[in-house]
Amino acid sequence: MGNVSHLVTRTAALQSSLESGLGEGLPSKDRQFVTALARGLDILRAFHAGEGMLGNQEIAHRTGLPKPTVARLTHTLTELGYLNYIRRFRKYELGASVLALGYAAISSMDVRRASRGPLEQLAHSLNASTALGGRDRHSMIYLEACRGPSVVAITHDVGTRVPMASTAMGRAYLFSLPDIDRNKHIDAIRRRWRDDWTKVKTGMERSFKELAERGFCVTWGEWLPELCGVGAPLRNTDGTAAYAINASAPIYQISRDRLEADWGPRLVKVARDIRTAMAAQPAAAQPIAATSSVRPVMGGQRAPMAAMARR
Repeated sequence: MGNVSHLVTRTAALQSSLESGLGEGLPSKDRQFVTALARGLDILRAFHAGEGMLGNQEIAHRTGLPKPTVARLTHTLTELGYLNYIRRFRKYELGASVLALGYAAISSMDVRRASRGPLEQLAHSLNASTALGGRDRHSMIYLEACRGPSVVAITHDVGTRVPMASTAMGRAYLFSLPDIDRNKHIDAIRRRWRDDWTKVKTGMERSFKELAERGFCVTWGEWLPELCGVGAPLRNTDGTAAYAINASAPIYQISRDRLEADWGPRLVKVARDIRTAMAAQPAAAQPIAATSSVRPVMGGQRAPMAAMARR
């Protein structure tokens, strides 16, 4: 089991590195877009949980930025408290100011508060790992994570990033988006996964069909050969923000039939319970948004990935 845990952690870190580069997906003709700020944020995104310190050369490799640019940015971020410079090793680690930002963000999320109880109950009932995720560029980032009493092989935690294209959580999130947003992400995924695009496209089409028919999708060893899971979409009560939830386990602990017949329907129910809990929470000062332009999450059949038919 330790080998599975180690592989999952390393693969998540590798995927994060691949998705952190500045080269793809950023506006090239947007006059309001501040490139210097984007590069500074990319420096911070180069650090991953459990990996420790990074030097300028490693950061340059992960971000695709020139090393002199990285050196100026790491110096600035250190002066502002977002990085700490460890002189002995000539490397950097994340500073307390990053933690302050992350805590402010995650502690104010109504969806996370509403998700904790239902996801924890499901994790113990299934003896599985469950999680709530939101988008981080073209990955999903865990906003909440729970484990069953005997789950020791999967060490995903809050802050873990997993690929959108090949996980049940990511595909459920994609399915929940309005067409224009979903197609934009799919186009970026197609460019990033161009060497394996046919396989990735086939997997996403199958998952979208499952989501349209049953409200959840199943993945079986598609991200990591050792892991399987189910995913379901989740929107907040006014429809303005999209998330997804999942339940996952090593493939030797569960059968595919049980994923489809038991885990998937229970995950869909948990998504409904979370929405109900969010609706019951005291209303913070939230703007009332028109939802007529947002497609229902499970609004019946749709032609999956129609925009890709011509590619």
